[in-house]
Amino acid sequence: MSHDIAGVRAQFPALAAGWAHFDGPGGSQTPQPVIEAVAQALAAPLANRGAVTLGERNAEDLVAGARQAMADLLGADPGGIVFGRSATQLTYDFARTLARTWSPGDEVVVTRLDHDANIRPWVQAARAVGAVVRWADFDPATGDLTPEHVAAQLSDRTRLVAVTAGSNLIGTRPDVPAIARLAHDRGALVHVDGVHATAHSPVDLAGLGADFHVCSPYKFLGPHLGVLAAAPDLLRTLHPDKLLPSTDAVPERFELGTLPYELLAGTRAAVDFLAGMDPQARGTRRERLLASMTALEEHESVLSRRIEAGLAALPEITVHGRAPRRTPTLLLTIEGRSTADAHRHLAGRAVAAPSGSFYALEASRHLGLGDTGGLRVGLAPYSCEEDVDRLLQGLGDFLRTAP
Repeated sequence: MSHDIAGVRAQFPALAAGWAHFDGPGGSQTPQPVIEAVAQALAAPLANRGAVTLGERNAEDLVAGARQAMADLLGADPGGIVFGRSATQLTYDFARTLARTWSPGDEVVVTRLDHDANIRPWVQAARAVGAVVRWADFDPATGDLTPEHVAAQLSDRTRLVAVTAGSNLIGTRPDVPAIARLAHDRGALVHVDGVHATAHSPVDLAGLGADFHVCSPYKFLGPHLGVLAAAPDLLRTLHPDKLLPSTDAVPERFELGTLPYELLAGTRAAVDFLAGMDPQARGTRRERLLASMTALEEHESVLSRRIEAGLAALPEITVHGRAPRRTPTLLLTIEGRSTADAHRHLAGRAVAAPSGSFYALEASRHLGLGDTGGLRVGLAPYSCEEDVDRLLQGLGDFLRTAP
């Protein structure tokens, strides 16, 4: 297995601007095949879905192609792939729908490690029906969220556990399969926020134990929309609000209004791009994705270790989060200095590394960083050794400037 970094980078027009991008956790750059797929979808005849005109058939093909692509990426059933405006929107929609099955005194477990998009929708839905919210903390010293942290909050009244597959703030990857087993033993459903983790390693819905899994293609080289994966049989038990004339079929009953066909074309192209990053990979698209994402995971791990080794020579910098399993995402604070200033300093050297709490507000506060957070450094498929060296040089230069 190998990650063809030169071949990958050559496909990203944005890289010609000369920036080193460590802002991938907030949204990745876009490769040329994805750009072309979006344009081609808009250039061809296009209409509402149907089977008569060419425009209708094109729309049907775009939807079916995107569902199959996302199913291949996530190890899911294409009949359980739901598209929406964003992962946040989909989580809100499903929180409201699931809350109809809860009674006063039922319990929902959320974690302080999560992005607020996997916290607030559940908190608000629980409040609306009189359900109880229970909070699973994580270890602020290591950044780790263990199954034991979640188990302490479970009871026979637990109806849902919402947990991240990878922290967008500090990279922690909890043992989701173990957490899911604990939740299922209590009869609870498991909603996994895979928005951050999906961009960095292979995903298998059944292996995770996720009843619902959300992600965002724009985090893994695609367009801006959201995707939810679940078993079709589970989706058939849920009845969301919808327009009277709209279909009651699954998964369409959860998709409000006309889908963004051109973005679905881009999503399929992004998955195909991921599948092709390992030039040695063979087999089905799912098999090539598993090989390619495994190679990417190793490439990013090597770069992440290079960053951490460089940071170790800068004692003013603290890395937050040392969990055993992490994505290649680091949160830094700098003794006596503002990370917002570091962000601006690096930007002046064409290095993109943003500062903030990135909607992981509970995690930032639990780490003792308040609402400010820190400087986030995240890798992407196009990250290379030269980028890393530019980052480390920029941080060293910043530390040598006057406060």
